[in-house]
Amino acid sequence: MSDFILNADIRHDLGKGASRRLRRANQQVPAVVYGGTQEPQSISVEKTAFYKAIEDESFFSSVITLVIEGKKQQVVVRDLQRHPFKPLLTHADFLRVDATHEITMNVPLHVAGEDTCVGIKDQDGELHVLANEVAISCLPKDLPDYLEIDISAVEVGTTLHLSDLTLPAGVTSVDLSHGEDHDNAILSVTKMKVRGSDDDDEESDSEGESTEGDNAE
Repeated sequence: MSDFILNADIRHDLGKGASRRLRRANQQVPAVVYGGTQEPQSISVEKTAFYKAIEDESFFSSVITLVIEGKKQQVVVRDLQRHPFKPLLTHADFLRVDATHEITMNVPLHVAGEDTCVGIKDQDGELHVLANEVAISCLPKDLPDYLEIDISAVEVGTTLHLSDLTLPAGVTSVDLSHGEDHDNAILSVTKMKVRGSDDDDEESDSEGESTEGDNAE
């Protein structure tokens, strides 16, 4: 779990117009924090630290300390809204977390061992990543920044599934909890397709024969 701290103020001036004015001031990002036993609360988050935090992939799979006018709350990011063509955040949603209750999060999937993978290095295979993140459930203290799978021993023709992941203690796969039918593929190593193969030559020959026949007529 990574350590991220964001400072925020309670937002009393609400509505779309107020949010636009806040963004134009270019110092804070409008947001809302909800969940737990407290009522949803409109806030504004200090922009500089927020923009720096979202550059780190682990920010999106971490428990964040949100300091609202001096009072700390533990939260996770539930949604970020961005400007359609400008590099700006227009709104953020934070969910309060309870240390005694499990949370469900999508965490990044990292592939290790690609440079030494048997199927790629020795068998002319290529890697196809079928899932960039995995849905997990765990207590906040057990939330990993990412999950990793080592493919160094994987051969051509192999497909790895969620069940091939080694999950940290206290972490479960949301999909696998629904049964074996949800054991989705996460990556595969297949034989690399090479242009100009025998199949392509045969197809070219067939096209040539067809053309010659047409000319003869």
